[in-house]
Amino acid sequence: MSDRPDVMKVRDSFMALQTTICDALAAEDGAENFSIEELPGPGGGLARPRVLADGPVIEKAAVQFTHSVGAALPAAATERNPALAGRGFQATAISLIVHPRNPYAPTTHMNLRFFIVDAEAGEESFWYFGGGFDLTPYYGFDEDAVHWHEQARAACDPFGGDIYPRLKDWCDRYFYLDHRNEHRGIGGVFFDDWTEGGFEQAFAFTRSVGEHFLPAYIPILARRKNLPYGDRERDFQLYRRGRYAEFNLAIDRGTRYGMQSGRRIESVLASLPPLVAWKYNWQPEAGSPEADLTERFLQPRDWLSANHAARATAK
Repeated sequence: MSDRPDVMKVRDSFMALQTTICDALAAEDGAENFSIEELPGPGGGLARPRVLADGPVIEKAAVQFTHSVGAALPAAATERNPALAGRGFQATAISLIVHPRNPYAPTTHMNLRFFIVDAEAGEESFWYFGGGFDLTPYYGFDEDAVHWHEQARAACDPFGGDIYPRLKDWCDRYFYLDHRNEHRGIGGVFFDDWTEGGFEQAFAFTRSVGEHFLPAYIPILARRKNLPYGDRERDFQLYRRGRYAEFNLAIDRGTRYGMQSGRRIESVLASLPPLVAWKYNWQPEAGSPEADLTERFLQPRDWLSANHAARATAK
């Protein structure tokens, strides 16, 4: 088997995954379907934005596929590898956000990407994979957190027992709002500049992460989507969505990359929540479920420890 990087093989895999995920999310919503667009790009590139909006279960979901061909990488893609600036490249990616309507159902994000940069004389092509998935609850449930991290570990374990702890820590550090000294959610796995084991091995690992997204998220969405809620829970959901918007606009490298690469801005910002609220200096009531989110869930922790597994089983 050849271990040469094959961008078209990655592209085909990401496109198939996009279809699988859209079908599963639409089935869980039960009413709305994803919009379908095919937008050819320069040099044989392609964008396939898919958006579901105003469903009874999913208030907004965006599952985006892109394949870009360009003469120079955007700055957001070279800040860790400045020697690559000005070189031609191809990039293919799938990126998704799901914003459920029910406040008890968590928001989720997944991104998988592959970059390959043109080789200079006497050099090999520079390439890498990146991505991961994370979960952002508004109301915390131990069983959901344990299940999510069980699937994250299952995606990693066939490739080495040390990978999940490494990528969980990376995820906890990346999805962090420095300006608020606050984590975005309960994490998951995150990786970048990934070449471990060569192209075929790194590609297999990236596929494994993508294939574990639906088993990680769909059972949680199914458990929470029909729970009764009122104005209090909805107001808190919109308030916490403000944190999500802050991260995407102020910190996320993927958003900056999309803006710098000249992609259609509607596709880049499709990840933002449809409704959001900010409240000045609001604090949750001590001992409330809203306070529990920050105190117990928005902290890096070992969700697969015996203690958390026992709490999840007891509920």
